[in-house]
Amino acid sequence: MVSSSIENLKKRKGTGGKIRPYRSRRLFERDYYSADTRLGEKAIQSRRTRGGKIKKFLTFHNYVNVLNKTTGKIQHVMIKSVISNPSNRDYNRRKIITKGTIVETELGDATIISRPGQDSILNAVLN
Repeated sequence: MVSSSIENLKKRKGTGGKIRPYRSRRLFERDYYSADTRLGEKAIQSRRTRGGKIKKFLTFHNYVNVLNKTTGKIQHVMIKSVISNPSNRDYNRRKIITKGTIVETELGDATIISRPGQDSILNAVLN
């Protein structure tokens, strides 16, 4: 289900009477659910945006590109588990991967620096 982000079309007066909307909702005002990237086989979803452009977002992924600052090398390694997500307590409980999430990899703990819900890629830096 897709909801609308326009709140003013359903307001009421101070007396409780309904304010009749001056127009209906528009297609470009629609709101979507968040991507909520989790561990699993790689899955990318896409949606059409205004102007006919396509946005891609990551819903599942098992691997991450990890940068080792001491050697300067980037490695494609598997994610063992999600340790913590400091951005949201609920995301931490549900093991959702967002920017700033700390994940356990084969090389050690790493912090996600990309935005998987926007860029459809997982990049991280070793802690």
